[in-house]
Amino acid sequence: MTGDQPDRNQPRIGEVGTYALGYDAAAVLKARLWVRLLAPCLVMTLVSVLDVLAGDNTYLASLLSVVPPLAALTLYPLELVLTSALGMALLVVLSRYDGLDQQYDRRLFYGTLVSYVALSAASVVIAHLRIIRTRHLVAMSTVAEAAQLALLRPPEPMVGDIRLAARYVSAADAAKIGGDLYGVLDTPYGVRAIIGDVRGKGLAAVQSAAVVLGAFREAAYDEPGLTGVARRLEASVMRHVPSGEFITAMLVGFGERDSVELLHCGHVPPLLVSADGSGTLLNPPDPWVPLGLAHLASGGPQPWTVPFGPGDVLVLCTDGVVEARLRGAGDFYPLAQRAPALVSDSGGDVEAAVARVYADLLRHAGGSLRDDAALLLLAREAGPRWPGA
Repeated sequence: MTGDQPDRNQPRIGEVGTYALGYDAAAVLKARLWVRLLAPCLVMTLVSVLDVLAGDNTYLASLLSVVPPLAALTLYPLELVLTSALGMALLVVLSRYDGLDQQYDRRLFYGTLVSYVALSAASVVIAHLRIIRTRHLVAMSTVAEAAQLALLRPPEPMVGDIRLAARYVSAADAAKIGGDLYGVLDTPYGVRAIIGDVRGKGLAAVQSAAVVLGAFREAAYDEPGLTGVARRLEASVMRHVPSGEFITAMLVGFGERDSVELLHCGHVPPLLVSADGSGTLLNPPDPWVPLGLAHLASGGPQPWTVPFGPGDVLVLCTDGVVEARLRGAGDFYPLAQRAPALVSDSGGDVEAAVARVYADLLRHAGGSLRDDAALLLLAREAGPRWPGA
């Protein structure tokens, strides 16, 4: 189960912008007529007022030629034709007011009219192509959202006895999903979670993420230990991911009430924010290579256990978070220094905590991220869950 809460966390996916389209395509199609007419009508009004105020010795009516191209940005073709016709009527009236209907000025007058008609015809074609392209983009966005829900299925705010909140951002243009992944499952061996980062971007990275998530969803239920889960993930990556590619991952297991088990596969170390507000970076005592590279090393990944009780929050992220910086320059985001205070000030509400951390991350990065980023916060619900705990 991966992804964001559709309502609680919006806008989360692609929050770095509206898929870099320059505008929200669906909103443009659905905007009210008066909103879409606003810009061309303002231009017509402004040019008319200026031309009248300048007197009949100054010819400003030719500025109305900007109306058709401007209308092509927001109007449907039929609406554009009607708006352009209104603009042409104003052009004729203002031209007569400025005296261009005189014999010696008629060539300029006719030339202006021909230019206006040509611009109007071209603008109708542009508007038609824009509508087609916009509808295609809306359709692509809908398909991407369906793929997001299929691949990165949103978990509930509570999985087993673990409360969680997440943010997922794809920095790719026109994409909702990327190479970062996370999942949380309630298994017979306790709640288990994974967060990972696929090398590279694009469709190949999404396919690799799907391989890892599919293997995790099976192995987490079957394997009694995280070592076995990692072994199954490695086997799936070796079978289905192109040679030379790899995926960093961190596996988490909540089997006992007062501890958490971690297994490192080349991923960003997690941050433990204790109930007293202090933060501890959980560097692995025995780091291991990313998934897909185990054949290059001897031995295998070794899990380790750290205390984790009520009030503690585990902060998991991908390198898109810790390597975020302003326009690709300056200092990386200091998660270990900033997150503890932001989390502890949220009063145990992990949703509020992840919102605070993500907002602070965006401020540090200047309002947008240049890489895929996933942020996952996990906290144990108060009270025993396991028999005899």
